[in-house]
Amino acid sequence: MKKSVVMMSCMAMSFGAIYGIAQAQAPAPTAAPANAEAYIIAPADGAKVKNPVVVRFGLKGMGVAPAGIQMENTGHHHLFVDTDLPTDLTKPIPAVDNKIIHFGKGQTETTLTLSPGKHTLQLLLGDYLHIPNATPVESKKITITVE
Repeated sequence: MKKSVVMMSCMAMSFGAIYGIAQAQAPAPTAAPANAEAYIIAPADGAKVKNPVVVRFGLKGMGVAPAGIQMENTGHHHLFVDTDLPTDLTKPIPAVDNKIIHFGKGQTETTLTLSPGKHTLQLLLGDYLHIPNATPVESKKITITVE
């Protein structure tokens, strides 16, 4: 009995040490240039569109690089469709089918098929690990109507 209590205590201490190391090694959000800006080139805010909807992404003051490629002042786009940006921008951006779309190959446009009605679109740049920059590089949220 004493042996299993000692083993459990050692395991708990080991887990605590590993967790502490993982927390200490978690990368801090990367900096973005002060002039960095993400924006949606098309469609325009308030546009009435038909399917398929072509969405073109813009980025000013930074470059686009695929996920996993660590280069200064670069990132890749994430498109938020009919949803808000995460509240905790220190963690990797989650992937949510048809709501949060990752463009980890460095894509700068996509084609969507959306149901008729109003929809919102917003971009958020993520670094090589899908983590938003220390000062998030996000676009204005736009609203479009699919006819």
